[in-house]
Amino acid sequence: MCGIAGIFDPRAEAPIDRAKIAAMLAAAPHRGPDGRGTWSAQGIGLGHLRLAIIDLAGSPQPMASADGAVMLVFNGEIYNFRELRRELQGHGAVFQTDGDSEVIIAAWQQWGVDCLKRLHGMFAFALYDLRARTLLLARDRLGVKPLFTATLADGTTIFGSELKQLLAHPGLRREIDPLAVEDFMTWGYVPDTRSILKGVHKLPAGHYQLLRHGAPPTAPVAWWDISFADRASGSADALGEELRDLLHQAVTSRMTADVPLGAFLSGGVDSSAVVAMMAGASADPVKTCSIGFDVAALDETAYADRIAAQFHTEHYRRTVDADDFAQVDRLAAMFDEPFADASALPTWRVCQLAREHVTVALSGDGADEAFAGYRRQTFHHREDRVRARLPGGVRRGLFGPLGAMWPALGWAPRPLRAKGTLQSLAMDSETAYARSLSVTRSETRNVLYSDAFRRLRGGYRAETPVIDLMRQAPARSGLDRAQYADLKCYLPGDILTKVDRASMAVSLEAREPLLDHRLIEFAARLPEDLRVRGSTGKWLLKEVMRPTLPHDVLYRPKMGFVTPIAAWFRGPLAEQARGIAHSGALAATGWFDSRQIAALVDRHQSGQSDTSRTLWQLLMLEKSLSILIQP
Repeated sequence: MCGIAGIFDPRAEAPIDRAKIAAMLAAAPHRGPDGRGTWSAQGIGLGHLRLAIIDLAGSPQPMASADGAVMLVFNGEIYNFRELRRELQGHGAVFQTDGDSEVIIAAWQQWGVDCLKRLHGMFAFALYDLRARTLLLARDRLGVKPLFTATLADGTTIFGSELKQLLAHPGLRREIDPLAVEDFMTWGYVPDTRSILKGVHKLPAGHYQLLRHGAPPTAPVAWWDISFADRASGSADALGEELRDLLHQAVTSRMTADVPLGAFLSGGVDSSAVVAMMAGASADPVKTCSIGFDVAALDETAYADRIAAQFHTEHYRRTVDADDFAQVDRLAAMFDEPFADASALPTWRVCQLAREHVTVALSGDGADEAFAGYRRQTFHHREDRVRARLPGGVRRGLFGPLGAMWPALGWAPRPLRAKGTLQSLAMDSETAYARSLSVTRSETRNVLYSDAFRRLRGGYRAETPVIDLMRQAPARSGLDRAQYADLKCYLPGDILTKVDRASMAVSLEAREPLLDHRLIEFAARLPEDLRVRGSTGKWLLKEVMRPTLPHDVLYRPKMGFVTPIAAWFRGPLAEQARGIAHSGALAATGWFDSRQIAALVDRHQSGQSDTSRTLWQLLMLEKSLSILIQP
């Protein structure tokens, strides 16, 4: 796990100034405390920060091929590098190191861009071929590792693992994209289709881009996509055995490291399954880490303790409380772009705890997206059955007025909170799911925005690209399309961004075995009733783990990594909430109606409604703007 940066000048008039690359590296030292290197030639410069995990004494970067014709900087891990190494040796390749970086170089020289399909792992890399005078930028299938790019006014392209590295280049303009603000206020993050700054892009997951001297930049090219178009055949027992084998391969392949290794343990199904597999494959006790909260209703550490005891792990735990939000400025600085998933705080804290004991930690991320574990997915699946039975005109005429009349009743027992379901049933499947994904709904955003911002936004609505994505998905059903949207949008934009920045902030490598692409492709082919049965998501995964994990861990209501910000905004953080409406950077933009923000705070603190997630969005936007917009 590392950090990369670079500069590509298509005019190729002179070697790139290494001082500029060094400045980009210096902006993110946390990504590589074990080594730093730069290389430049005519029109190209590469930089690398190293967190040593495999081949600790070797594999320095930037790395040259044996013949000096190729240079590489690489962030990530290739889990099948030993198998590829043997195959490439059969083609005549000679290796000088024991790591995975040199395998990427040899794979490029043997197969060109087709080498990407042979790489199993998480990666973002830049590879420069001196003979072809071509730069290859590539990102892994699911977007575990990030890569930001920008083309400057003079045609130069700069790139890096984090936005702060691009900000270190003097040629980058810092102009906020108002459409990215609309995206952020909808989802709580800026998706991979956009960046908070105009002119800055994120190389999409499963894409590569080729840059050549003397030619304008080409558009990114998709080299992988997930498909829900096919269905696996076979009994539940047979598919369960296949799933168990894939889980075992995914976990054990990610246990290779020349440094101490452990796991995050929340006490939920996914992290517990990973720890169980690790314990079965390790001769030594697995080191596990968990985070609790000072609000008992949201604290899951008792379940984590049970799993730790069952598998005899070396377990560590810590508690997050409201005082930790004194670190909110530091949290915002980790992400550069505004990022409002409040679980970033406990994620950062558990990464800090893990780093005290290990250098690599396995997580349970990805199973909800792959196996339909989110409650919104099971709701959507049931709603689609209703949509299939009633024509759209009937649904709009029946459920639309009912949804408008039904009170919100957010405080009431779940069966009485029917307003959202009625509104959803009046919509088409894709529109309804996009709405369910949103943190702040369109009607609330429109009230919060000023007239000036509504003019800047124009006709753009953040939900539209997600709706279009779902309609064009390689899928058979509404459940397929919902999972496709989560894998393509929510997973890289929120979950993987959170884990990457929080872990790398403390120089910890996080690995996600449940995002092994073979496992993801298997899950996408499962019949719907092996993903969702009744109100139970991840059905087959839970069946496979039923002999191993306690019943209440498998089947208790999903909580997720929730933080008690609603209670804190009414208690220890009440004053901070009241200050959002008139905060400096946010107020200076003129994008929001301060009276409406104040009313939002009043409704939350009076207990009339829970608006804490929108308040957290606004607070994090204020903090990010303070970083991005320099005086």
